[in-house]
Amino acid sequence: MLSAYYVTQQERSAFVRLLFDRVAGEYDGVNSVFSLGSGRWYRRQALRRAGLRAGMRVLDVATGTGLVAREARDLAGATGAVVGLDLSESMLAETRRTLSLPCVQARAEALPIESASIDFVSMGYALRHVSDLRVAFAGFHRVLRPAGTLLLLEISRPSGRVAAALARLYFRHLVPALCRLRGRRTAEDLMGYYWDTIEACVPPEVILTALRDAGFTGVTCGTSLGVFRAYSGRKTTP
Repeated sequence: MLSAYYVTQQERSAFVRLLFDRVAGEYDGVNSVFSLGSGRWYRRQALRRAGLRAGMRVLDVATGTGLVAREARDLAGATGAVVGLDLSESMLAETRRTLSLPCVQARAEALPIESASIDFVSMGYALRHVSDLRVAFAGFHRVLRPAGTLLLLEISRPSGRVAAALARLYFRHLVPALCRLRGRRTAEDLMGYYWDTIEACVPPEVILTALRDAGFTGVTCGTSLGVFRAYSGRKTTP
């Protein structure tokens, strides 16, 4: 999923961890600028539409600072539970500080989670950081209970040269400029990396096929504004 110049899995993991460790303190502010303040509403609606409800046990993969986990916790309620998983210790520290959630430091491709112990797996805007879809999706399927649900939120490269050029301008220049006005200095590196991985991300059709190959059924992909995608699937009841 990452650009070809990250030669090995170790290099990928080290680069991503260092980047997100460095931006952790400013990440939520940058995200708010990038999403124009609509991110929280969109995340909650996506989780609700996918079937997250009270009492569920949720694993939020690549939880970052807990933006998806926050909405999942509210929907799961007091009878549910949410666990955050991420590679970056600094991002997990932010999640623990703001949400007091149990967190696990690990990669999406190597989940240290008990099999058939989770009702709902979520991943927000980190699928393009995954190096091996087959391994990651097999792990998501393994940890889900029968009839459990997977939801992957992602951003795809716009189709068409004009739309892609406008998206590149927005990610690489406009968002960093707006963030600098608010005193957030890490946005340029973060948004540059985001756009590089969006450009390099495999097509939605490949992701849908990989989900089906991993054993998920009822696989769908909803699209908003031509770039925001919500992939979902269920683990079939034996």
